[in-house]
Amino acid sequence: MNGAQAVARTLADCGVTTCFANPGTSEMHFVAALDTVPELRGVLCLFEGVATGAADGYGRMTGRPAAALLHLGPGLANGLANLHNARRARTPLLAIVGDHATYHKRFDAPLESDIDALAGSVSGWVRRIARSCDAGSDAAEAVAAALRAPGQVATLILPADVTWTEGGGIAAPVAPRLPTPVPGEVIRDAAAALRSGEPAVILLGGTALRRLALQAASRAARATGARLLAETFAARHERGAGIPPVDRLAYLVEMAASQLDGTRHLILAGATAPVSFFAYPDKPSTPVPPGCQVHVLAEPADDVPGALAALADLVGRGQAPGSPQPPRPERPGLPDGELTAQTAAGVIGALLPDGAVVCDEANTSGIWLPAATASAPPHDWLSLTGGAIGQGLPLATGAAVACPDRPVLALEADGSAMYTASALWTHAREQLDITTVIFSNRAYAILTMELERTGAPASGSAARDLLDLSRPDIDFTALAAGMGVPASRATTAADFAAQLRHAFAEPGPHLIEAAMPPRG
Repeated sequence: MNGAQAVARTLADCGVTTCFANPGTSEMHFVAALDTVPELRGVLCLFEGVATGAADGYGRMTGRPAAALLHLGPGLANGLANLHNARRARTPLLAIVGDHATYHKRFDAPLESDIDALAGSVSGWVRRIARSCDAGSDAAEAVAAALRAPGQVATLILPADVTWTEGGGIAAPVAPRLPTPVPGEVIRDAAAALRSGEPAVILLGGTALRRLALQAASRAARATGARLLAETFAARHERGAGIPPVDRLAYLVEMAASQLDGTRHLILAGATAPVSFFAYPDKPSTPVPPGCQVHVLAEPADDVPGALAALADLVGRGQAPGSPQPPRPERPGLPDGELTAQTAAGVIGALLPDGAVVCDEANTSGIWLPAATASAPPHDWLSLTGGAIGQGLPLATGAAVACPDRPVLALEADGSAMYTASALWTHAREQLDITTVIFSNRAYAILTMELERTGAPASGSAARDLLDLSRPDIDFTALAAGMGVPASRATTAADFAAQLRHAFAEPGPHLIEAAMPPRG
């Protein structure tokens, strides 16, 4: 057994069943090894950023790592943005990066680079396999590292000569580090803050946004009058009818500050202290109001649901003040007339299927989506955790592979879509049940807003031209059709409703270009 076969066999034995791949010459022995391990499914992606984003979506939905097979340092660099998003999402993800043969590296071949340094910028664990006899044990350690609570990117560097050299052996799975129980005194301190009578907010993130944890948080809020908020961009938020509703902390720092205004106790449950995405002249870097005490109930690596359940039990004795209850199923009426971001959100809220997985990179076109879908049937909402655009289509790829029995809806801004449009080819090749909606306003609308917020002078056409996506307009229906995805274009709310209903009813991939009024 060679090193590649040892790695592939060990990964399968450790529960890794999917490898999103964009391989090159250095990885050919690993590619060949997949024929000897049928339990490890290879999914071809045409760009490394699609492979890493797909592995992120898979890990978010399963809680288990998929592998992303990348070619040398440049391949890793191509996948780095979505590995950054995965790091911010705390996704269990295994990046396997092929490298030159050990004896070849000293010749400084054209593709030679510092893979270890690149990997270290997004990985919580990096290891280079030195010998084929270590391949299996290193692979098992890599899986355990990816699964280490709360989840992280683990990178395994695989030199070519290690893959082809005999002497590899299969290794047994290694137990990962599980979430840490929260000490009782920490829970009692948080309970005391909630019982203080002063205004309090519980900020939820990570596993606190799953159904059981949300129910516990809601009990604690009802018992004490505290408010619940969710982190702005959640890796996975279970929401919809029957699940306690939680508003997100606003993206704009001044709006987030308004949400937190008057708060005296901010209790973090699986979330980190909020910070503005960017610095702006004359605006604060954090929305936390002066004089507000921040309490850490549970770190992301802790048993967050357990801590919330214990907190709810501690403060929930006696009569609780009123608080919003989980919404019952309630569909908004189908809007009519012009297709705008607001009417599109209404259509999505009216038609979203039960059990859907929504991958949201709608950006400025998504402002109305949370309210429109709050009472839709239960669904999962996956967000752009790290802010590196080009995530939505790959994220949907991985979610659909992970959950083949659930419909996936990718909500995608037109500018972001062009970063990783080749994901559509994988949607078609694998016949994934993904409906992609492209919000086509022909502008980097969010950058138009940011240009104004930074105070940069923007009176000239040169600056505005860099934010414009027209001349020519991008034909997303033609792009999708060229990659094998059935596509249509909607210009009215009624068009959009009819096309979305059809896409949800017919298995397999579809794309709808939602033509919006121009922005910017």
